[in-house]
Amino acid sequence: MSATEKTRRIAYQGEPGANSHIVCAQHYHHEAVPCASFEDVFAAVESGDADLAMIPIDNSLAGRVADIHHFLPASSLHIIAEHFLRITFNLMALPGADEAGVRTIHSHVHALGQCRKVIKELGATPVISGDTAGAAREVAESGDTSQAALAPPLAAEIYGLDVLRTEVEDEDHNTTRFVVLSRDYVKAPQGNGPVVTSFIFNVRNLPAALYKALGGFATNSVNMTKLESYMVGGGFTATQFLAEVDGHPDDTGLARALEELAFFTTEIKVLGVYPAAPERADHS
Repeated sequence: MSATEKTRRIAYQGEPGANSHIVCAQHYHHEAVPCASFEDVFAAVESGDADLAMIPIDNSLAGRVADIHHFLPASSLHIIAEHFLRITFNLMALPGADEAGVRTIHSHVHALGQCRKVIKELGATPVISGDTAGAAREVAESGDTSQAALAPPLAAEIYGLDVLRTEVEDEDHNTTRFVVLSRDYVKAPQGNGPVVTSFIFNVRNLPAALYKALGGFATNSVNMTKLESYMVGGGFTATQFLAEVDGHPDDTGLARALEELAFFTTEIKVLGVYPAAPERADHS
């Protein structure tokens, strides 16, 4: 790299070794930048401190990542790609530790809930940490061989822990979908493979407005893969929706459906038009 070239950076929430870090390493040669919160991730890209953001948006067991659906509508960032990661957790501890001596198992609350069988088998006490990779770091810093962590495989390598047992999650279909966010609106080309279009819309305050708004997708044979509602302005009436559909906005069917949608909405904001990940078909 020449002195004039700037290292591209991709921001993610969590500590080094987290699942988001793993996805960054799998798909991008960027410098991975850990952030304490999702808000910090969005801010890093919006300010130009990072070029891209890797954000988890859905999990096959836990459902949607609520914080992300809060930030997306107000963000100026655009979705340019999606990636899927099969989630695995290893049981790890300090060198010299063994399963018989484990008394406490540390991890994020969701990871603890997804690995109940091994915790019960070892008779250990679960201890909640803020992050899976952070739990591995805490165990490494404790110097206590009775502590273990449930964390992604990369965390053991980063924090110098021994893996006591691999893939200890209760279910083997635990998968998280991530989206990549950019300041630039990079629209996938039409006719070059499957495309996903993500958008947000607000329905008008009319009887059956949502039913009428969605009718155009059915009549134009557009497959809608996601529809989620938001409470807006502190009210309990759901007026804003996040939707994802198969297809490109320049496709005749989707273009007509979006045109019809506009008659029954006060705002439509396209979040991204991006290539469908190959794994999408496996999780549809």
